[in-house]
Amino acid sequence: MKPFEYAAPRTEAEAVGLLAADHVETEVLAGGTDLIGLMKQMVVTPGRLVNVKEIPSMQAISETSDGVVIGAAARLEDMAEHRLLTPFSSIGDAIVGIDSQQWQAQSTLGGELLQRPRCWYFRSGAGLLAANGKRVTEGDGRFHAIFANSGPAKFVNASRLAPALIALGASIRIMSPGKEDAEVQTLPLASLYRTPRDESQRENILSKGQLVTHVLIPHPQSLANATYEVRHGSGPEAPLVAASAALQVQAGLVAKARIVIGQVAPQPWESSEAAESLVGRPIDLVTAEQAGQLAVAAASPLKDNAYKVQLAAVAVKRAILKAAGLPTGGF
Repeated sequence: MKPFEYAAPRTEAEAVGLLAADHVETEVLAGGTDLIGLMKQMVVTPGRLVNVKEIPSMQAISETSDGVVIGAAARLEDMAEHRLLTPFSSIGDAIVGIDSQQWQAQSTLGGELLQRPRCWYFRSGAGLLAANGKRVTEGDGRFHAIFANSGPAKFVNASRLAPALIALGASIRIMSPGKEDAEVQTLPLASLYRTPRDESQRENILSKGQLVTHVLIPHPQSLANATYEVRHGSGPEAPLVAASAALQVQAGLVAKARIVIGQVAPQPWESSEAAESLVGRPIDLVTAEQAGQLAVAAASPLKDNAYKVQLAAVAVKRAILKAAGLPTGGF
């Protein structure tokens, strides 16, 4: 591991100042469940780590008139048990799915949302785009993207909470360095992610010095929601495919819906086609099945991962049924 400076700021503004330093490459340290491994493999080689886990304002979970505010340094374990997050069962589903008490106790919300891709080419040092995508298309792409994979990026977004939060309409608070004081902006969580075009870009829009400090979830307003993961075993390993559904049901019919699929594209993949197919209809096995098929209609699998198309359709169907409180048919 490369030698590095260590900083432990006590305020968000101090953290941003440390991250924005021109003379050194910096990384945010929170739980360290992802970053430390990348540093040991020399995939990421920062000259300074800025530990944000002890910043009090970034640890809290609170309620405002706009919704529930979660600090980016809040631990997943605390989120799973917090009364304010009880209505957001899709978040709890994703946290429980991680199936590791150690990871839940150590991982933070911000770290989970911003963890780097699990692509084995990237983690072996071949770069985020792995030779402009050739390593994946010519090699083993079993766990890679089935959507938005025509360009060099073939990896899948690694976050297990992002699909649930995006479906719930969550936004993020980003602090940036300013000429005098730090600047703050609020953006939809979905806009945090991007599909990089070259190795100079990461899989998110954050620039040097920027820090995600909080996530805001609007009040649920009787929003039925759930996450369903298709996994190949137990433990903290990423699912093969996951889907989150958020449904507003009035008089037995769907008034609004959002469907977001995880582990299938370089960004969390929202299916407006699947969501729109539910509007004005009751939730039952037929409507859920149709939504699942519509969700994967535009999939373009690689040579080794066509199996993920069917898994994604099943995950969407079962997330919808689970959100509606109906049997999923799963185990």
